[in-house]
Amino acid sequence: MERAKSPTLSPPVAIGLTAAIVAVRGEEPLILTTRTDEKCSEAALPSGPFDPIRHRTFEIGLRAWVAEQTGAPLGYVEQLYTFGDRGRHARAGDRDPHVVSVGYLALTRIGDDSQRPAMGGWRNWHDFFPWEDWRNGRPAIIETTIAPGLRQWVEEAPDAISSSGLSRRQRVELLFGARGFNEENVLERYELLYEAGMVEEALRDGREAAARRGALEPLGHPMRHDHRRILATAMGRLRAKMKYRPVIFELMPAAFTLTELQRTVEAIAGRHLHKQNFRRLVESSAIVEPTGEMSMQTGGRPAALFHFRRNVLQERPSPGLRVGIKS
Repeated sequence: MERAKSPTLSPPVAIGLTAAIVAVRGEEPLILTTRTDEKCSEAALPSGPFDPIRHRTFEIGLRAWVAEQTGAPLGYVEQLYTFGDRGRHARAGDRDPHVVSVGYLALTRIGDDSQRPAMGGWRNWHDFFPWEDWRNGRPAIIETTIAPGLRQWVEEAPDAISSSGLSRRQRVELLFGARGFNEENVLERYELLYEAGMVEEALRDGREAAARRGALEPLGHPMRHDHRRILATAMGRLRAKMKYRPVIFELMPAAFTLTELQRTVEAIAGRHLHKQNFRRLVESSAIVEPTGEMSMQTGGRPAALFHFRRNVLQERPSPGLRVGIKS
């Protein structure tokens, strides 16, 4: 008689909620970070487990964790993606629950340092992605560090084809080449550097390419677990979304000058905008309207104040800022 097979136990799975909370102060694009362990030097995004007893929805759970860890009031919140790669969150052979993270993009406004968690704080997102700031031209780190490392990676397997159907050389040229910069491809650039073993997380996760390289010259600050990947996803989503939805105004004060609006858009896009073209676009789109008041805090001549015209949401389906980018 055949013996019954004992059931195979599946590894436990836990659901985590992780938020990339974005704000802009002056010309700085900021991300709210926490450190849940004083011994850990790596920044983390606010996160915590989903409790189906306490939290009726994922978003309710997220807001509860953010309020507990940071005290930051959230405005716009959007679910990004579910991040479930085992290798990005656990060591080989460990039997801890496999954490599936539901990532969110959240936007808020800050006026001072009052929204500051007990451990952590607001960080410029270019601390983690220095190659994404093109406001003063092509970042030097691309020529000094990224391009040589990627050339070596291409030479190791020049004919290797990725799941996208592109060779290594084609992917490098598309994402870091001299022909231009698509500001929306934040995740694709980070994933390329990860695959090439050029970021700290690749070495920490045991990627063969990183092990062959050994000690790495830092390419931005690493983050805990897969949080830099979640942040890259949030950055790309926000850069794309502000072109067809008025989400940029979730980062603006109630009244603002057109220069302040331009600087905020530039901070998020990581690119310089042509001043006159930007103003013509904003004014002709009827997405803002003057308040009738002037700002005296410009350091020069007084400037007209504007506010977001919310009726535009009923007038057309895609009221974003389809700005033309100037290299």
